[in-house]
This record gives sequence, structure tokens and C-alpha cells, in this order.
Amino acid sequence: MSSQSVLRALPFIAILMVVIVDLISGPGVGFLPLLTLGPTFASVAGGVRRTTLVGVLALVICLPLAVYDGLLGRPQNNLTIAAIIGVTAASMLASRLRNRRERELADVRLVAEAAQRVLLRPVPRRAGDLRVALSYTSAAAEAQIGGDLYEVVTTPDGVRILIGDVQGKGLEAVETAAWVLGAFREAAYDQSELAGVVERVETSLARHLSGEKFVTAIVAQVHDGEISLLNCGHPAPLVLRHDGGVHFAEPQEEALPLGLGTLGSPRPKPHRVPFGDGDQILFYTDGVVEARDREGRFYPLIERAHLLRDADPQAALDELRADLLRHVGGPVPDDAAMLLLRRHPA
Repeated sequence: MSSQSVLRALPFIAILMVVIVDLISGPGVGFLPLLTLGPTFASVAGGVRRTTLVGVLALVICLPLAVYDGLLGRPQNNLTIAAIIGVTAASMLASRLRNRRERELADVRLVAEAAQRVLLRPVPRRAGDLRVALSYTSAAAEAQIGGDLYEVVTTPDGVRILIGDVQGKGLEAVETAAWVLGAFREAAYDQSELAGVVERVETSLARHLSGEKFVTAIVAQVHDGEISLLNCGHPAPLVLRHDGGVHFAEPQEEALPLGLGTLGSPRPKPHRVPFGDGDQILFYTDGVVEARDREGRFYPLIERAHLLRDADPQAALDELRADLLRHVGGPVPDDAAMLLLRRHPA
């Protein structure tokens, strides 16, 4: 039974328990005031109508129990009836306010989800001699919208890739993701060097971010036989060689996350990683590697790399996603984005 089902049954369970205890205890002990637990619990998960019905039920049950206890018509029983009516009225008001708040939160979440879908436009499935696969797993329903972002663009200088994760949640994170994606899409075509693309994004964020907000990201560019990576505080991508070798592409010098350029740390140059025919590289956000099973163990991404050997890159990535969900045993607690590039022979 789900927790929601338990909450909906709780008012009736409470009333039933009061009836049983009162009957067992006999007329000498009065438990009738505890009938107010019914409408109180009903307001937690039910609507106004349901709360009202539970309150009426408590009043109806109160009368025969008062006869059994010899309290009918006495001031003590009149106070119990007044208490049930008062608690029911208060519970109805609380239920109405809760439902209104839930609708407002649902509307905000729908707006954020819509904004996120608009920002994260579909990536091309082919770019040059690359085949591209994408997986985006939203967090649990009760979690806030995250700020995971990705983009693949084909420019005169080659295919350029962005994957990132905005610090924080909610509409503010989605707004920051919009600034990053907009700056990257423009700079990817205008800047001949990868470092210049990062500087343009950093400059754009400096005008819009406040406080200590930041964005971890990797900006990459595919060349003949290799790929350039500029890592700004993001988890290192996973490289899968066509001969079966697997390793993380750890940067020789890691840059600060985007948005922290005012700290004065110089931007390092991109590092190059061999990337030939048949090789693959998996970009991902921390929602993947920080996903835990019920025993608290992180997802062992490098141990699951063999799942990406399928002939179809998208089918391979879908299998990895399914394995991630099996590891967690339910919805992931944080958004998890994965972008797989596979280089095919010309």
C-alpha cells in the first residue's frame, strides 16, 4: 500500500480505533473527544468535501457511543460535540488552503518543465561522422526542476558540444541554463578557439549571476582523430575505445566552474584526447554518478560501460539508463542527463 493510500485511510482507522477502545474500556472511561482525530487526519490528504464527510461521520458515531457511555445530554458530551464541529471546520479550512498551495506549486512546476523542454531542444542524431544519442531522466515527482543542460552544434570549425549542470533548483536554475545555452549557441559559431567560447559564456554569466552561483560544464570540439575538452568543474567524461579500453578523460588542469571567473583563476587550455573511428565518449551530469542504491552505494558507471557496446548508440544509452534506474530502485533523486558520441568510419 502506498503512503498516499495510508494517509487517505488514516481518518477511518483513527475513528475505528476510538470506537474499539471505547467499547472495550466500558462506560466508565470516555474516549469520545479522540474522534476529532478523524477530520484532523482527513485534512492532511483529503479535500474539503472528504474532510466534511469524515467530520459528519465522527458526529454520527459520537451519539451511540455517548448513549453507551451514559453521557448523552451531559455537558461533557456537549463539549465533545462542539469540539468535533470546531475541529472539522478548522480542518476544512486547512484542507482548502493546502489544496490551493498544491495547485500553485503544480503550476510553477509545469511552467518550469515547459521552459526546460523549450531550452533543451532535440540534438541532431548525426553530426559529421558522429552518431549522437541522448538520455534525459527527470528527477522524482516531488523533487524540484534541475538545471541540467546540453547542446550539440555543427560549426565551420567542427562539431562542438556543451553539457552542464546549474547549481540549485527551480525556475532560477532554468533561467541560468537559458543564459548558458544562449551564450554557447552564439559563441560556438563566432569563436574560432574553444577557450574563446568558454570566455564568452563566462562573460555572459558574469552579467546575470549573483552571489556564489555557478555552473559546472564541459565544452568540447571534435577534430580529426581526437576531441578537445575544456572541463569547468564537471565530472570527467567516459571514453570507450573501439578495442575495449575504458577510462575517464580527467583533465590535466581543471578549470573553475562557469560563473566564478571573478575569482581570478586563469582559464586553462583545452586538453586533447584521442578519438578515432569506432571510439565513443559519454558526457553526463552528476545525477548519474551520484545516484545511490538502497544501501547507499554510488552508481558504478565504469563497471557498466559494457552496456554501451550495442550497435545502435541510442539503444545502448537507453540500456544504460534502464540499468541506472534498476540501481536506484525507483526514480532518480536528481536529474540525470547523458550524451553519447560515437565516431563512425567515413
